[in-house]
Amino acid sequence: MISFPTQFDEIYKRIKSIKPEKYRHTRNYVNGAVSYLSPYISRGVISTKTVYNHLLKENYPFETIEKYVQELAWRDYWQQVWVHKKNEINVDLKSRQQKVINYEIPSAILKKSTSITAIDEAIQALENIGYMHNHMRMYVAAVTCNIGKSHWWNPARWMYYHLLDGDWASNALSWQWVAGTIASKKYYANQANINKFFNSEQQNTFLDHDYDVLINQPCPSELIDTTLPSLKTVLPVTTAPDIIPDHPILIYNYYNLDPNWRVEGNYNRILLLEHEIFELYPVAPKNLEFIQLLGTNINNLQVYTSSFESLIKIHPNHKIIYKEHPLNTHYKGTEDARDWMFEVDGYFPSFFAFWKKCKKQL
Repeated sequence: MISFPTQFDEIYKRIKSIKPEKYRHTRNYVNGAVSYLSPYISRGVISTKTVYNHLLKENYPFETIEKYVQELAWRDYWQQVWVHKKNEINVDLKSRQQKVINYEIPSAILKKSTSITAIDEAIQALENIGYMHNHMRMYVAAVTCNIGKSHWWNPARWMYYHLLDGDWASNALSWQWVAGTIASKKYYANQANINKFFNSEQQNTFLDHDYDVLINQPCPSELIDTTLPSLKTVLPVTTAPDIIPDHPILIYNYYNLDPNWRVEGNYNRILLLEHEIFELYPVAPKNLEFIQLLGTNINNLQVYTSSFESLIKIHPNHKIIYKEHPLNTHYKGTEDARDWMFEVDGYFPSFFAFWKKCKKQL
C-alpha cells in the first residue's frame, strides 16, 4: 500500500531514496521506480529545485538523471503557463475540444464500473489514498474525454478533488493535453497498452481495438450515462489567530507549506484557508487532513479560515509576507519568489521549447 508520511524527516528520506536510473526505465509501469514526492512538491513542502539539487549532489551522470529532471521540469512548465496565462487555463487554451457530447463525467468513471479493471481499481485507490500513477491519469482522461467524449473541465476538477498532489496547473493542462486542446492531436491508449503497463490481461473491452478503430468508434454504451458530482470542501471553523504585534505575518496556504521558509526570525505563521479558492478548486476531506498534518512541521503555525481581506482588516498595520503563486495575486505585501529549478521565465507554447532553454543551464 502506498503511503504518504507527513513528518519532514520521512519526506527527506524519500528524496534520498530516488533511483533515477530505475526511474528512467520503469516510470510508466504500475510498479515502476517512481519517487512518490509529488504531494510534497504540490503542497510546497519541498520544491522541484530541492529535488534537483539533491540529484546534482549525488554526482550522477547527466544521462542518468535527465529523464527524472525533465519530468520535474514539466511541473515547472505547467506552473509557468499558469503564471502567464492565468485563468485562461480554465478554458480550452489553444483550440476547442472536438467531438464533445457532454459536459459531465461518465457515471461509470465515478462508480468505478467502466469494465476496464485496471482503471476501476485505480479510481478506487484514488478515492482511498489520494494518489494515481501518472500514466493511469492519462488513461482515465483519455477514456473520459476521447472515448466518452466528455469535456475536460469537470472531470479535471473531479480528479483534482481527490489528489493529494493536486496541482491545478499540472492537472488541468494535462487533461487539456490529452483532450487535444493544447496538443496537435488527442491522446489514446488501447487495452493492449494498459495490459502492458498495468499487469493486466483483459480482452474484449471497448478499448480492445487497433487505434484506427478506437479513434473513430462512437461513445461506447458503458460511458453514455453521465453525472455531475457534487464537489465541496468543508473548511474548519477557526477563530482569529493570536498575533504578536511586533512580528510580521507569514502567509502559508494550500500551495505553500514549506517548513524551511524564513525559518530563522520571529514571525506570526498563518495557514490561510480561503473559501473562494476552495469553491473554485474544491478538495476532499483527506486532503485537508493531509495539509494540517504537514503543517505540524512548521513551528507555531495557526490555521485561519477566512479571506486575505479579512486578515488585513483585523491587522491593517502588520507587515505581510507571502510566496508568489497564481492563486495569490490578490495578496498585498512583500512577495518572496519561489524556487524554480532553472532561471527560465515566460510563456512557451510547448514544453520542449521550454526544456530547450532549461537544458542550457544543466
